[in-house]
Amino acid sequence: MEHPHLDPPMIGVIRRRLAFALPVLLATSIGMFLLGAASPIDPARQYAGAAAFTATEENLQQIRDNWGVDDPLPMRYLRWLGNLLQGDLGWSTSRHEAVASVIADRAGWTLLLIGITLAVVLTGSLVVGAVAAHRRGGVLDRAVRAFAYAVESMPVFWIALAAIAVFALALGWFPPGGLTDVRATGADVTDIAHHLVLPVTVLAISQSPWFILFVRDAVAESLREDHVLAARARGLPARTVLFGHALRTALLPFLTLIGTHLPELVGGSVLVETMFSLPGLGAVSVQAALGSDFPLLAAITLITTAVVLTANLLTDMAYTAADPRVRIDG
Repeated sequence: MEHPHLDPPMIGVIRRRLAFALPVLLATSIGMFLLGAASPIDPARQYAGAAAFTATEENLQQIRDNWGVDDPLPMRYLRWLGNLLQGDLGWSTSRHEAVASVIADRAGWTLLLIGITLAVVLTGSLVVGAVAAHRRGGVLDRAVRAFAYAVESMPVFWIALAAIAVFALALGWFPPGGLTDVRATGADVTDIAHHLVLPVTVLAISQSPWFILFVRDAVAESLREDHVLAARARGLPARTVLFGHALRTALLPFLTLIGTHLPELVGGSVLVETMFSLPGLGAVSVQAALGSDFPLLAAITLITTAVVLTANLLTDMAYTAADPRVRIDG
């Protein structure tokens, strides 16, 4: 008897996704390396910082020789790639510490923000979209669609600024930024949760329109299917028909939307972290870009790409497990 996790459809999904992911990661690594190599900024002077103004040219050249800056481009790329495969992500020239340390210290906060936001978006969109579909054409349905279209046209930084102006500055309900109170001597869970309310809400609102509209249309279509009409004809309560039959049918294609929308969620988290001064990878990415810190930028970009590809793989595997008859082409 074959192991249920190793059935042919699942193996096919994994193979196709890996065949797609490896070239993408390789192309991303080449692109980031060439971007850094094309920079006119001298890495030796950037590494030296203020000391570069008093350092001799011999000392700066010694740094270049140690790093192999003047080696041929292919040799430099292969050395850089080899270091990456060994877990050596390089040295952050803007923060003057190992890239791996920078990412390790901040990745958890970004994952926390994205994880909570995704849970809020999925739960809220399923409920709101299903109710709007049940009341299709009514006042609630029109209000939900108007809200979704309006939010979709708003930049996330505008929503963040409006939230800070109203709920932080005018009403004083929530702090305008940071992860803990400035007077706090440690990390308190309640304090962190209070500081995350606005960032999570802003990010969730900015990401919700597509999810809500998708659920609304999918559930509205499910409500017209024979098995749902039969359930309604048997006299089942409207709530049971809506959430127990129509919504369940719409959940399968909803899985694919999660995987395809993840890159936009990650991009939105960068802006939200920057606007609310959160110590995550998003704010560090902006600082690295402003400081031309290509080792840090390259590592964050590759890790983000790998996370998105992994999420897409898991989404496809869940889709295949839910309905083995479906063939997902990579």
